[in-house]
Amino acid sequence: MLSIDDKVTAVIVNYNAGAFLTACLRSVLPQVSNVVVVDNASSDTSVADCKQLFANLANLKFILSESNKGFSSACNIGLDEASTPYVLFLNPDCCLDEGAVDVLLGELRADLKTGMVGGLLLNPDGSEQAGGRRLIPTPWRSLVRVLGLKHLSNVVADFDLHKQPLPTQPVEVEAISGACMLVRQEAIDDVGDWDEQYFLHCEDLDWCMRFREKGWKIIFAPKARITHALGVSSQSRPIFVEWHKHKGMARFYNKFFKQKYAYPVMLLMMLGIGCRFLLLAAYLTGRRITFAIRKAMS
Repeated sequence: MLSIDDKVTAVIVNYNAGAFLTACLRSVLPQVSNVVVVDNASSDTSVADCKQLFANLANLKFILSESNKGFSSACNIGLDEASTPYVLFLNPDCCLDEGAVDVLLGELRADLKTGMVGGLLLNPDGSEQAGGRRLIPTPWRSLVRVLGLKHLSNVVADFDLHKQPLPTQPVEVEAISGACMLVRQEAIDDVGDWDEQYFLHCEDLDWCMRFREKGWKIIFAPKARITHALGVSSQSRPIFVEWHKHKGMARFYNKFFKQKYAYPVMLLMMLGIGCRFLLLAAYLTGRRITFAIRKAMS
Protein backbone atom coordinates (compact mmCIF):
# COMPACT_ATOMS: atom_id res chain seq x y z
CA MET A 1 0.00 0.00 0.00
CA LEU A 2 1.43 3.37 -1.05
CA SER A 3 1.58 6.12 1.57
CA ILE A 4 0.05 9.49 0.69
CA ASP A 5 3.54 10.82 -0.08
CA ASP A 6 4.23 7.97 -2.52
CA LYS A 7 1.03 8.10 -4.54
CA VAL A 8 1.39 8.20 -8.29
CA THR A 9 -1.13 9.02 -11.00
CA ALA A 10 -0.37 7.54 -14.41
CA VAL A 11 -1.46 9.59 -17.44
CA ILE A 12 -1.73 7.65 -20.70
CA VAL A 13 -2.54 9.42 -23.97
CA ASN A 14 -4.20 6.96 -26.32
CA TYR A 15 -4.75 7.11 -30.06
CA ASN A 16 -5.70 3.88 -31.81
CA ALA A 17 -3.29 1.81 -29.73
CA GLY A 18 -5.46 -1.32 -30.02
CA ALA A 19 -4.47 -4.22 -27.78
CA PHE A 20 -1.31 -2.38 -26.69
CA LEU A 21 -3.44 -0.18 -24.42
CA THR A 22 -4.80 -3.25 -22.65
CA ALA A 23 -1.29 -4.62 -22.10
CA CYS A 24 -0.09 -1.22 -20.90
CA LEU A 25 -2.89 -0.96 -18.33
CA ARG A 26 -2.23 -4.48 -17.08
CA SER A 27 1.38 -3.54 -16.39
CA VAL A 28 0.81 -0.14 -14.79
CA LEU A 29 -2.39 -0.55 -12.72
CA PRO A 30 -0.75 -2.68 -9.98
CA GLN A 31 2.09 -0.17 -9.62
CA VAL A 32 0.26 3.17 -9.20
CA SER A 33 -2.64 4.57 -7.22
CA ASN A 34 -4.62 6.04 -10.14
CA VAL A 35 -4.64 5.88 -13.94
CA VAL A 36 -6.11 8.47 -16.30
CA VAL A 37 -6.44 7.52 -19.97
CA VAL A 38 -6.96 10.51 -22.26
CA ASP A 39 -8.20 9.32 -25.65
CA ASN A 40 -7.52 11.58 -28.62
CA ALA A 41 -10.62 10.63 -30.64
CA SER A 42 -9.50 7.10 -31.52
CA SER A 43 -11.38 5.28 -34.25
CA ASP A 44 -10.53 1.77 -33.00
CA THR A 45 -12.01 -0.21 -30.10
CA SER A 46 -9.07 0.20 -27.71
CA VAL A 47 -10.97 2.27 -25.14
CA ALA A 48 -14.20 0.26 -25.42
CA ASP A 49 -12.27 -2.98 -24.91
CA CYS A 50 -10.50 -1.63 -21.84
CA LYS A 51 -13.69 -0.21 -20.36
CA GLN A 52 -15.23 -3.65 -20.57
CA LEU A 53 -12.15 -5.47 -19.29
CA PHE A 54 -11.48 -3.13 -16.36
CA ALA A 55 -15.08 -2.17 -15.66
CA ASN A 56 -14.91 -2.61 -11.88
CA LEU A 57 -11.79 -0.54 -11.19
CA ALA A 58 -12.48 2.71 -9.34
CA ASN A 59 -8.93 3.99 -9.84
CA LEU A 60 -9.13 3.98 -13.66
CA LYS A 61 -10.66 6.95 -15.48
CA PHE A 62 -11.20 7.51 -19.21
CA ILE A 63 -11.46 10.99 -20.72
CA LEU A 64 -12.70 10.98 -24.32
CA SER A 65 -11.78 13.97 -26.48
CA GLU A 66 -14.03 14.87 -29.38
CA SER A 67 -11.01 15.61 -31.57
CA ASN A 68 -7.32 14.79 -31.65
CA LYS A 69 -5.83 17.62 -29.60
CA GLY A 70 -2.26 16.40 -29.84
CA PHE A 71 -0.01 14.76 -27.28
CA SER A 72 0.89 17.81 -25.16
CA SER A 73 -2.69 19.00 -24.84
CA ALA A 74 -3.86 15.51 -23.85
CA CYS A 75 -1.07 15.24 -21.27
CA ASN A 76 -2.23 18.50 -19.71
CA ILE A 77 -5.82 17.24 -19.62
CA GLY A 78 -4.64 14.19 -17.72
CA LEU A 79 -2.41 16.31 -15.50
CA ASP A 80 -5.42 18.37 -14.44
CA GLU A 81 -6.94 15.16 -13.05
CA ALA A 82 -3.87 14.29 -10.99
CA SER A 83 -3.82 15.32 -7.33
CA THR A 84 -0.96 13.03 -6.31
CA PRO A 85 2.62 14.18 -5.54
CA TYR A 86 3.96 12.32 -8.58
CA VAL A 87 2.68 11.88 -12.14
CA LEU A 88 3.78 9.12 -14.51
CA PHE A 89 3.41 9.97 -18.21
CA LEU A 90 3.30 6.72 -20.15
CA ASN A 91 2.73 5.88 -23.81
CA PRO A 92 0.01 3.27 -24.48
CA ASP A 93 2.49 1.03 -26.33
CA CYS A 94 4.68 0.70 -23.22
CA CYS A 95 4.74 -2.21 -20.78
CA LEU A 96 6.40 -1.73 -17.40
CA ASP A 97 8.41 -4.48 -15.78
CA GLU A 98 7.23 -5.36 -12.28
CA GLY A 99 8.61 -2.86 -9.76
CA ALA A 100 9.61 -0.28 -12.40
CA VAL A 101 7.57 2.52 -10.82
CA ASP A 102 9.11 1.82 -7.40
CA VAL A 103 12.58 2.22 -8.93
CA LEU A 104 11.64 5.52 -10.58
CA LEU A 105 9.92 6.76 -7.44
CA GLY A 106 12.94 5.88 -5.33
CA GLU A 107 15.12 8.18 -7.45
CA LEU A 108 12.69 11.07 -7.10
CA ARG A 109 12.55 10.64 -3.35
CA ALA A 110 16.33 10.31 -3.03
CA ASP A 111 16.96 13.92 -4.08
CA LEU A 112 14.44 16.73 -3.71
CA LYS A 113 16.04 18.55 -6.65
CA THR A 114 15.28 15.70 -9.04
CA GLY A 115 12.30 16.80 -11.13
CA MET A 116 11.84 13.83 -13.46
CA VAL A 117 13.10 10.28 -13.90
CA GLY A 118 13.07 7.97 -16.90
CA GLY A 119 13.84 4.28 -17.21
CA LEU A 120 15.49 1.92 -19.65
CA LEU A 121 13.38 1.82 -22.81
CA LEU A 122 13.66 -1.51 -24.59
CA ASN A 123 12.67 -2.59 -28.08
CA PRO A 124 10.50 -5.72 -28.27
CA ASP A 125 13.66 -7.70 -29.08
CA GLY A 126 15.25 -6.62 -25.78
CA SER A 127 17.75 -4.13 -27.20
CA GLU A 128 17.99 -0.63 -25.78
CA GLN A 129 15.85 1.88 -27.63
CA ALA A 130 17.09 5.29 -28.77
CA GLY A 131 15.78 8.30 -26.87
CA GLY A 132 15.53 6.93 -23.35
CA ARG A 133 18.71 8.79 -22.35
CA ARG A 134 20.03 11.57 -24.53
CA LEU A 135 21.74 14.89 -24.94
CA ILE A 136 19.84 17.97 -26.00
CA PRO A 137 20.21 18.22 -29.82
CA THR A 138 21.58 21.76 -29.93
CA PRO A 139 22.17 23.32 -33.35
CA TRP A 140 25.91 22.72 -32.98
CA ARG A 141 25.46 19.05 -32.08
CA SER A 142 23.00 18.63 -34.94
CA LEU A 143 25.40 20.14 -37.46
CA VAL A 144 28.26 17.98 -36.15
CA ARG A 145 26.07 14.91 -36.61
CA VAL A 146 24.76 15.80 -40.07
CA LEU A 147 28.13 16.88 -41.46
CA GLY A 148 30.03 13.94 -39.96
CA LEU A 149 32.44 16.18 -38.06
CA LYS A 150 32.64 14.12 -34.89
CA HIS A 151 36.41 13.77 -35.20
CA LEU A 152 36.76 17.59 -35.17
CA SER A 153 34.63 18.12 -32.08
CA ASN A 154 34.64 17.31 -28.39
CA VAL A 155 30.87 16.77 -28.33
CA VAL A 156 29.14 13.44 -28.79
CA ALA A 157 27.74 13.51 -32.33
CA ASP A 158 24.96 11.04 -31.58
CA PHE A 159 22.80 12.73 -28.95
CA ASP A 160 20.91 9.47 -28.40
CA LEU A 161 23.14 7.80 -25.81
CA HIS A 162 21.93 4.23 -26.28
CA LYS A 163 25.14 3.40 -28.16
CA GLN A 164 27.15 4.31 -25.06
CA PRO A 165 27.76 1.66 -22.35
CA LEU A 166 24.71 1.19 -20.17
CA PRO A 167 25.36 2.65 -16.69
CA THR A 168 24.89 0.30 -13.76
CA GLN A 169 23.53 3.05 -11.50
CA PRO A 170 21.20 6.02 -12.01
CA VAL A 171 22.86 8.96 -13.75
CA GLU A 172 21.92 12.55 -14.48
CA VAL A 173 21.18 13.20 -18.15
CA GLU A 174 20.09 16.18 -20.23
CA ALA A 175 16.86 14.61 -21.49
CA ILE A 176 14.68 11.51 -21.33
CA SER A 177 11.79 10.28 -23.46
CA GLY A 178 8.17 11.32 -22.99
CA ALA A 179 7.25 7.67 -23.56
CA CYS A 180 7.85 7.09 -19.86
CA MET A 181 8.69 9.81 -17.38
CA LEU A 182 7.86 10.04 -13.69
CA VAL A 183 7.60 13.70 -12.70
CA ARG A 184 7.42 15.52 -9.38
CA GLN A 185 4.25 17.61 -9.10
CA GLU A 186 6.15 20.31 -7.25
CA ALA A 187 8.52 20.63 -10.22
CA ILE A 188 5.59 20.90 -12.65
CA ASP A 189 4.16 23.73 -10.54
CA ASP A 190 7.52 25.49 -10.85
CA VAL A 191 8.21 24.81 -14.55
CA GLY A 192 4.71 24.84 -16.02
CA ASP A 193 2.62 22.40 -18.04
CA TRP A 194 3.47 20.79 -21.38
CA ASP A 195 3.72 23.30 -24.24
CA GLU A 196 0.56 22.73 -26.30
CA GLN A 197 2.05 24.43 -29.36
CA TYR A 198 3.66 21.05 -30.08
CA PHE A 199 1.19 18.59 -31.55
CA LEU A 200 3.43 15.55 -31.68
CA HIS A 201 7.19 15.11 -31.07
CA CYS A 202 9.78 17.41 -29.42
CA GLU A 203 7.42 18.37 -26.59
CA ASP A 204 9.40 16.12 -24.24
CA LEU A 205 12.69 17.79 -25.21
CA ASP A 206 11.00 21.15 -24.58
CA TRP A 207 9.95 20.08 -21.09
CA CYS A 208 13.41 18.71 -20.31
CA MET A 209 14.98 22.00 -21.39
CA ARG A 210 12.62 23.98 -19.18
CA PHE A 211 13.19 21.67 -16.20
CA ARG A 212 16.95 22.09 -16.46
CA GLU A 213 16.65 25.86 -16.92
CA LYS A 214 14.80 25.95 -13.59
CA GLY A 215 17.51 23.89 -11.88
CA TRP A 216 15.69 20.55 -11.71
CA LYS A 217 17.71 17.38 -12.27
CA ILE A 218 16.72 14.73 -14.81
CA ILE A 219 17.72 11.18 -13.93
CA PHE A 220 18.02 8.03 -16.04
CA ALA A 221 17.41 4.89 -13.96
CA PRO A 222 18.55 1.78 -15.88
CA LYS A 223 16.99 -0.70 -13.44
CA ALA A 224 13.47 0.51 -14.32
CA ARG A 225 12.76 -1.45 -17.49
CA ILE A 226 10.04 -0.55 -19.97
CA THR A 227 9.31 -2.33 -23.25
CA HIS A 228 8.19 0.18 -25.86
CA ALA A 229 6.64 -0.88 -29.18
CA LEU A 230 7.41 2.63 -30.57
CA GLY A 231 5.13 4.35 -33.01
CA VAL A 232 2.11 2.05 -32.82
CA SER A 233 -0.28 5.01 -32.89
CA SER A 234 1.59 6.70 -35.74
CA GLN A 235 1.85 3.95 -38.33
CA SER A 236 -1.37 4.71 -40.20
CA ARG A 237 -0.42 8.33 -41.08
CA PRO A 238 3.36 8.53 -41.50
CA ILE A 239 3.46 11.79 -43.53
CA PHE A 240 1.11 13.49 -41.05
CA VAL A 241 3.38 12.36 -38.22
CA GLU A 242 6.55 13.50 -39.99
CA TRP A 243 5.00 16.91 -40.71
CA HIS A 244 4.27 17.50 -37.03
CA LYS A 245 7.64 16.04 -36.02
CA HIS A 246 9.51 18.50 -38.22
CA LYS A 247 7.20 21.35 -37.26
CA GLY A 248 8.02 20.52 -33.64
CA MET A 249 11.75 20.56 -34.43
CA ALA A 250 11.43 24.05 -35.92
CA ARG A 251 9.55 25.32 -32.87
CA PHE A 252 12.07 23.75 -30.49
CA TYR A 253 15.10 25.37 -32.17
CA ASN A 254 13.43 28.77 -32.53
CA LYS A 255 12.20 28.74 -28.95
CA PHE A 256 15.46 27.87 -27.22
CA PHE A 257 18.31 28.77 -29.58
CA LYS A 258 17.21 31.67 -31.78
CA GLN A 259 18.81 34.23 -29.46
CA LYS A 260 21.92 32.13 -28.79
CA TYR A 261 23.08 31.29 -32.32
CA ALA A 262 23.93 33.49 -35.29
CA TYR A 263 21.24 34.04 -37.90
CA PRO A 264 23.03 32.03 -40.63
CA VAL A 265 23.24 29.00 -38.32
CA MET A 266 19.54 29.15 -37.48
CA LEU A 267 18.64 29.69 -41.15
CA LEU A 268 20.68 26.61 -42.04
CA MET A 269 18.84 24.64 -39.35
CA MET A 270 15.42 25.69 -40.65
CA LEU A 271 16.37 24.89 -44.24
CA GLY A 272 17.70 21.53 -43.14
CA ILE A 273 14.48 20.70 -41.30
CA GLY A 274 12.38 21.70 -44.31
CA CYS A 275 14.48 19.74 -46.79
CA ARG A 276 14.50 16.70 -44.54
CA PHE A 277 10.71 16.71 -44.36
CA LEU A 278 10.31 17.09 -48.13
CA LEU A 279 12.68 14.20 -48.79
CA LEU A 280 10.92 11.97 -46.25
CA ALA A 281 7.49 12.89 -47.60
CA ALA A 282 8.60 12.07 -51.15
CA TYR A 283 10.05 8.75 -50.00
CA LEU A 284 6.94 7.79 -48.03
CA THR A 285 4.65 8.79 -50.91
CA GLY A 286 6.72 6.78 -53.37
CA ARG A 287 6.70 3.78 -51.09
CA ARG A 288 2.91 3.96 -50.72
CA ILE A 289 2.43 4.21 -54.50
CA THR A 290 4.78 1.27 -55.09
CA PHE A 291 2.94 -0.81 -52.52
CA ALA A 292 -0.42 0.02 -54.11
CA ILE A 293 0.85 -0.93 -57.59
CA ARG A 294 2.27 -4.23 -56.37
CA LYS A 295 -0.94 -5.01 -54.53
CA ALA A 296 -3.01 -4.29 -57.65
CA MET A 297 -0.76 -6.43 -59.84
CA SER A 298 -0.91 -9.37 -57.43
